[in-house]
Amino acid sequence: MTRILVLEHDASDPLLRLADWLTEAGAQLDVRRLHAGDPVPAGTADHDAIISLGGDMGANDDDIAPWLAATRALLAKALASSTPTLGICLGGQLLATAGGGIVEVGDKGPERGAYLTAKRDAAETDSLFAALPMTPDVMQYHNDIVSRLPTGSVLLLSGTGYPNQAWRQGAAAWGLQFHIEPTADDLRAWGDLDGVPPVGRFGAMLDDAAESMAEVWREFIHRFVAVAAGRVHPGMRLSLFSDTHPDGRAGD
Repeated sequence: MTRILVLEHDASDPLLRLADWLTEAGAQLDVRRLHAGDPVPAGTADHDAIISLGGDMGANDDDIAPWLAATRALLAKALASSTPTLGICLGGQLLATAGGGIVEVGDKGPERGAYLTAKRDAAETDSLFAALPMTPDVMQYHNDIVSRLPTGSVLLLSGTGYPNQAWRQGAAAWGLQFHIEPTADDLRAWGDLDGVPPVGRFGAMLDDAAESMAEVWREFIHRFVAVAAGRVHPGMRLSLFSDTHPDGRAGD
């Protein structure tokens, strides 16, 4: 099986529906709950891929979350070794800082709720993003942004508020500013803690976005597992992955 290291930074933001998507694609998960004291591995040799999840802290808040320095160091090693890596929200920001990017509080305020993103031309030749629709739905819940991508990064998705919504670093590392793991109810639960009413971007449009995302981002995660397993080269454009079994056999 494909062994994937999962870095959980916050008890309120676990894998959620990613857990099912990953395991059904053939991944074996090694979940490290860093907020509970689990150690950050020193290197990447024991895993085929890494997923770094979100959290309430900032990417440079080492005083709040002392494991962040070790996380950035591990992500830097993953970049250097071309270990397939996916960073989600805080995880994407940590990936960016590990590669020399800049993360800071967004000058246009927070993004929270259902949003649309738009593919950039480079996405059409990316192994994970080529098969996405032109304007995929996402769920946002962040104050900080990646204001400057690391040198050499490739921008894949943009947004109307903040441009750096998804990008590739090096050969096989991808960062997402947004969330793909929550359901609509999960995101509303986060909003309840901050007093966000279930209207507007947290209303019916959030349910619509969650329904659309369930298919689009499930297949995205399956493609990531295929890259981690070596069945798909990171540079391969795979637009018909939904017709391929997790073991690489053609669909029926």
